[in-house]
This record gives sequence, C-alpha cells and structure tokens, in this order.
Amino acid sequence: MNVEEYIKSGILEMYVLGKTSEEENAEIAKLSGIYPEIKKEIDDITESFMRYSESTFSAPNPTIKPMVLAIIDYTERLKNGETVTFPGMLNENSKISDYDEWLNREDMVVPADFTDMYAKIIGYTPEVSTAIIWIKHETPKETHTDEYERFLIVDGTCDIITDSNTVSLVPGNYYSIPLHEGHVVKVTSSIPCKVILQRVAA
Repeated sequence: MNVEEYIKSGILEMYVLGKTSEEENAEIAKLSGIYPEIKKEIDDITESFMRYSESTFSAPNPTIKPMVLAIIDYTERLKNGETVTFPGMLNENSKISDYDEWLNREDMVVPADFTDMYAKIIGYTPEVSTAIIWIKHETPKETHTDEYERFLIVDGTCDIITDSNTVSLVPGNYYSIPLHEGHVVKVTSSIPCKVILQRVAA
C-alpha cells in the first residue's frame, strides 16, 4: 500500500467530516492502527478543522456561511471523485496564469445572486488552504495569530486596510497580511473582487 498516496487522496478529510461510508470507516480505523502516519494525519486534520472552527465562529460575521458552504462543497467534490490538487504557494512572483487550471474550470463560478462573499476551495492540507473567493463589498475586520493570509487579485480592485496602512490592489497584485495585523478588504470596483486566497499556518 502506498501510504502517501492514500493520505493525499482526500479520504481522511472526508472521514474527519463524517462523509465516509461504514465500510470506509472500518478500513480507515484498521489502517490507522497499522500505519502511524495515517493516524497522525487524522489527528492533524481534526486539530486543523477545530482550530478553523474556533477562529471562524468566535464572533458572527458574514464570512461564516460562505466558508462553511465552501467546505461542504469541497468535501462533496472529493467524495464524487475530484482529484486532490495542491495549488502553488502564493508569493510576490505569483501570476494569475499560475492558477489557470482552477480558474478556467466550468464549476469555478459565482452564483449571480450571491450577497457578500462566495468561496470555492481548490486545495486543502492542515498547513495550507487555498480558495477562489469573490467579495462584493467588504469583509469584516479580522486578525490572524496563527496563520498568514495571502492574496492574489484576479478580477476587480480592492483596498486592504490594515492597522498600519492601506494598500490598493488591482488584478495581478499580490499581498500578504502580517500576523497580528487587523485588516479589512474593501472592494473599490463596480464588479466583485475575485481573489486567490491562501492561508498558511505560521
């Protein structure tokens, strides 16, 4: 058995979320007793989801519903056979075309009736999550203490307003939020701001 491929298959994320069958549950329980790497991965995924849940649900805000729906959508896609992918790490040299594989997919579109924010997850590990998000107006203020938030603007324009400065961004621009820095994303275009958003564990 190729343990690394099994871990990368996405089945352990579905297992933690309760989306696997009884037969799959029995298989995973057996394998986690044989392979310590699988047990550790299950523990890491569980801890990551708990941390995400605690940070997201600590105060009600408009990002809760779209992010929960994005997680459900992603797990359903994996369950239906979507191959797990690992989008490249965002950095100052990143280009929009680096993400064409996901941006050009027919299912990576925003509903016409979305209200504040919409998200589609395109990659997830306990250390790095990557999503395409659409922001219509602005996001509530957030401060991250255990993960770096990175942005690559795809369509539209926005200002990222932090505790220390304001940065105006256009398509192709990259920006990374420092730890412990409160920030708001405010859309400045007439169309929603479409962004590759990546959260990286500190």
